[in-house]
Amino acid sequence: MLIRKVKGTRDILPPESRLWAEVEALAYRIFGGFGYEEIRLPVLEPTELFVRSVGEDTDIVSKEMYTFADRKGRSLTLRPEGTAGVARAFIENGLGQRPQPLRLSYLGPMFRYEKMQRGRYRQFAQIGIELLGAATPQADVEVLLALHTFLAELGFEDLVIVLNNLGDPEDRPRFIDGLKRELAPHREQLCGDCQRRWDANPLRILDCKVPRCRELVTGTTPVAEVVSDEARTHVEAVEAGLAALKIPVRRAPRLVRGLDYYLRTVFEVVSPELGEDIVICGGGRYDRLVSDLGGAQVPGIGFAIGEDRLVEVLPEIFRRRVLDRPVVAVLPLGAGAAAPGLALSRDLVAEGLTAPAEVTGRSLKAGLKWASKIGARAVVILGERELTEGKAIVRDLDRGEQETVALDEVPSYLSRLLNRRNT
Repeated sequence: MLIRKVKGTRDILPPESRLWAEVEALAYRIFGGFGYEEIRLPVLEPTELFVRSVGEDTDIVSKEMYTFADRKGRSLTLRPEGTAGVARAFIENGLGQRPQPLRLSYLGPMFRYEKMQRGRYRQFAQIGIELLGAATPQADVEVLLALHTFLAELGFEDLVIVLNNLGDPEDRPRFIDGLKRELAPHREQLCGDCQRRWDANPLRILDCKVPRCRELVTGTTPVAEVVSDEARTHVEAVEAGLAALKIPVRRAPRLVRGLDYYLRTVFEVVSPELGEDIVICGGGRYDRLVSDLGGAQVPGIGFAIGEDRLVEVLPEIFRRRVLDRPVVAVLPLGAGAAAPGLALSRDLVAEGLTAPAEVTGRSLKAGLKWASKIGARAVVILGERELTEGKAIVRDLDRGEQETVALDEVPSYLSRLLNRRNT
């Protein structure tokens, strides 16, 4: 019986995997340029970490986590998000002793048992950054600037950054009282999940995707209208800072995000192509998270990008730059040419070219057919006579032309040839 992959997971195959690798390399370069250093976190964490941080009454904890008991009966969970793990690592490793603010980035798989749809999987990848130790609006602006710079480098022009003000935890009782008062006449029309949320976590009603629930909350007072003056001043300063940098954002008055630790600034990035229900990136400020997990009072802000969704809507200009990268095939003919062929392949790779060598002993005719199938634009042919003379034949597969070139000049000749073909 054929063994198949687990539902909700997928194999990322070439050439799509090339896109993933380039996206990740760009993320390391851009976020590293802003001072964010990589932290590598466990995929498994104690279940209590997410219950205490994300919130017991959130959909993630109550419905979506992959939780199980290990052989000693300890409850473990495959991480559904990255920020809680960063906060745990911050406390456990004494990272508060390092110069503050601390800038961290991460990349890797997350797991949630949720309804599958376009751009959404049960094992998915996130790229995230976290800035810990700065409570100022400027910290929020920097995080969004890093995000905007990354998306711009990918070539995006149509993604929308939406932002809201959740206020502080002290503002929540006042807002929730008003929300329940306004929704009370329509309570019976709310979906079953929102009926449950009514007493457990009413703020989550604003995050419901059921059309009737969304319609009902549209007429309620936005949370930003009942927050404290301090929270209002903070988010207005964030918006002013973004405006000064010419980074467009749009207010989303009912945006709350699906995690309980957020306060004040929250934001998402949505794609018109996927639809506004599909969030490519989400984040916000979480000034109480570290202390809620037993650490000091450390402010923080960050975001996580859904890499699966991001790759799906990558601009064509970025796709072409990655997928159309020229390939040069090295074709040694005869046993005596095998080692020189691999040596040439190594030299071409050192020059920044993609240069696989033929290693199965194909004939010239079969080797040229192989080169064409792998998308090579040129083939370097090494026969016994060429090697004796210290030369190689370089064939331009697009034009069907070829030249005999000295071996030590092959890299520079190919660079000129490929640049000429790209102009």
